[in-house]
Amino acid sequence: MQFPSVSEAPHAGTPRRAAPVIDLKGVTLTLKSRAGSVDILRGIDLAVPEGQSVALVGPSGSGKSSLLMVMTGLEAATSGRVVVAGEDFTTLGEDALAAIRGRSIGIVFQSFHLIPTMTAIENVALPLEFLNRADAFERAEAVLSEVGLSGRFHHVPGQLSGGEQQRVALARALVAEPKILFADEPTGNLDGETGRQIMDLIFSLHRRFGTTLVLVTHDTALAKRCERVVAMHDGRIAASIHETASA
Repeated sequence: MQFPSVSEAPHAGTPRRAAPVIDLKGVTLTLKSRAGSVDILRGIDLAVPEGQSVALVGPSGSGKSSLLMVMTGLEAATSGRVVVAGEDFTTLGEDALAAIRGRSIGIVFQSFHLIPTMTAIENVALPLEFLNRADAFERAEAVLSEVGLSGRFHHVPGQLSGGEQQRVALARALVAEPKILFADEPTGNLDGETGRQIMDLIFSLHRRFGTTLVLVTHDTALAKRCERVVAMHDGRIAASIHETASA
C-alpha cells in the first residue's frame, strides 16, 4: 500500500486510507552460523490492510516462516522497520513485545505448543490471566465452545486427538480477540480431513470476527482461499502478488 505524498494529498473531504495493520519496510534478517552470516530476509516491503487474509507461500528456505517470526516479534529484524498493530517493533524490548502479543496477536503453530500439564480450559485462559482479566475462564469456555470443544474443557492435551489439540491452540490464539492471527503451517501435523476441518474453522472465525489472517503454507489450494497470496523466494517477495477471491 502506498500513501500519497504531501503534493499528492487527497482533496478536502476525501477520506484518508487507514494505516495498514502490518507495515514492513526494508526488513532484513541475518543470522550467524558456523559458516558465517546467512541472509534470511533481504529487503522485505509488505503492507497488510486490517481484516485481510494473506497467504505466504514459497519453497522451503524461502524465508516465509522467518518473516512470520519477525512480524510476531519473536525474531528481531536486523534492519528495516516493522510496524504491527500500530507499534514499531524495532524500538521495543522483549517485555513490551510480549505485552503486544498478549493484546493484539494470536499465533497458531504446526506443533500446537500446549502446556501438557494444564487442561484445555487452563491453556486457553492463560493469555487472559497474564492480562489480569477477571473473566479469563468464562471467556475460555466460550471460545472453546466456538471451536467445538464444549465437552473437553477439563482434558489435558495427552487426552485429546491432534485435531482437538489444534482446536485448543486456535482457541488460545483467539481468546484475547487479537487484531491479527498468524498461522504457521497449522495443519502440518494433521491428517487430510482433520486439516481441512481446522482450516474451515480458521477461515470461518476470520470472517466472523474480522481478524487479519496471515497464513504460512506450502499448500497452493489452501493459499488460494486467502484474499491475497504473497510468493517468497530466496528471502525476498517475488514480483507477482496475486489477489484472489475471498475464502
